Amino acid sequence: MTNTITTSRDTMAPIAASTAAVLDDAHIGDIQGAFGTIKLDDTAPRQGLSAKLKTLLAIVGPGLIVMVGDNDAGAFSTYGQAGQNYGTHLLWTLLLLVPVLYVNQEMVLRLGAVTGVGHARLILERFGKFWGAFSVIDLFLLNALTLVTEFIGVTLAAGYLGLPKVLSVILAAAIIIASAFTGSFRRFERVAISLCVGSLLLVPIYFMVHPKTSQMAHDFVVPNMPGGSGQLATVMLLIISIVGTTVAPWQLFFQQSYVIDKRITPRFMKYEKIDLWIGIVIVVVGAAAMMGLTAAAFAGTDGFGQFSDAAGVAKGLEAHAGKLVGVLFAIALLDASIIGAFAVSLSTAYAIGDVFGIKHSLHRGVGGAKGFYAVYAGLVVAAAAIVLVSSDHTLGLLTQGVQVLAGVLLPSASVFLLLLCNDKEALGPWVNGPKTNAFTSAVVGVLVTLSIILTASVLFPDISSGAILDIMAGCGVVGVLVAGYSFTRRRTATKEDPIDRTGRENWRMPPLETLAVPVMSRTRKVGMGALRTYLLVAMILVVVKLVQVALGH
Repeated sequence: MTNTITTSRDTMAPIAASTAAVLDDAHIGDIQGAFGTIKLDDTAPRQGLSAKLKTLLAIVGPGLIVMVGDNDAGAFSTYGQAGQNYGTHLLWTLLLLVPVLYVNQEMVLRLGAVTGVGHARLILERFGKFWGAFSVIDLFLLNALTLVTEFIGVTLAAGYLGLPKVLSVILAAAIIIASAFTGSFRRFERVAISLCVGSLLLVPIYFMVHPKTSQMAHDFVVPNMPGGSGQLATVMLLIISIVGTTVAPWQLFFQQSYVIDKRITPRFMKYEKIDLWIGIVIVVVGAAAMMGLTAAAFAGTDGFGQFSDAAGVAKGLEAHAGKLVGVLFAIALLDASIIGAFAVSLSTAYAIGDVFGIKHSLHRGVGGAKGFYAVYAGLVVAAAAIVLVSSDHTLGLLTQGVQVLAGVLLPSASVFLLLLCNDKEALGPWVNGPKTNAFTSAVVGVLVTLSIILTASVLFPDISSGAILDIMAGCGVVGVLVAGYSFTRRRTATKEDPIDRTGRENWRMPPLETLAVPVMSRTRKVGMGALRTYLLVAMILVVVKLVQVALGH
């Protein structure tokens, strides 16, 4: 028995009842990528280089946009600070983050392609209303603040270029809104990928500045903690900022929903993984270029170790290599701010649509998805207005708040991702294997440790290096104990219930209402309860601290 679902601007498509888990019928139909189309009924095997290349060109987009979008205004600030204050000594953090980026985003794209349901909706259905509401509210607030930082980036770039602040912000907001309001997924993706290409502007800037390639290569592969033990606290906070700006919670929600909206199914998984690797390479190259060119521009100058903001970096580049380099850097910052705003706004609109059952697809026109576009445009307008009416001091505080809250909340996003990717009802033969679980669990442990350090440093600005080392040691001991317990339980479970992965290319998650309600073990309940308590307490303490700073106490 089959259900017939009418797709937006597509022909009628017969979809088996067991595979109709999608929440918006516009998510079923032809794949209409920026560089090609794959028909819904095109099931022919891809044979030959030409056929495979055409398929890749049609698929490319989700991984590229989510990765490049992460090199946004906040990233320019974080990587610029690392380069200006510590040279290239922290480049090694980027290399360590590559496997983290890939594993996290691979799990998300797998969830999207297999389930056809967004991240927020899966959390709501599989873990209950509390965690579903928590994840959406958390995402909404954090994304709203992140969007403000994108417009701060617009003002910094415009200020350096000599453009009026008000006009620049209004024009940027108009471009961001208009690009999504076309009612065409393909047109939006073409604009977004054009901006991704614009991010490569950092490469010629790098060669114009001439950083020391040999030093860059050394620092990329050899870990180094600059400044000695006396600056451990400061350096650790910057490393946490690098992790937070590179592995951001909004990425998980955006990638999963965008894969669904592009109508990508499991049989195109290998092409989407290539797309993801392309994005990772570009984001790492861009981040390394920013650290390298900033380090070269400020080495041996009075500005070394005195980072202020991205506009200050542009001025330093101008002093070192000429006005053209400064202008190109400002244009790259403007480009990054706009694509970051695209992705952050969309991730929120997708999540709201998923949870509240609102039609949510770029394939629909404004009239066919009023709520979806209202959320998207409302966020953009609100963020632009906040930047226009706020003082520089307030905007600086907002930027600090975004970094702190992102660091505090990052572990929870990874925990839910790991749990969802072990949900056999939802992923069937696509659930995680033991190696992926072991790696991801280790990553979660590191993120929890960094989150605790960040929270402690905000609450106690004079925290000592010894206290930070004690926190790391304590978390390490707890992590080893938890890992040992989990390994023992998982080894037993694997022997009793091995994973059958046969026929997985054609397997899709059944409708959510047909899935068995997951039963949480006592251990998981205790762990989730502990996570809930920590997040609530940490968020309250951080907000109180930020309010105190704002009031001048």
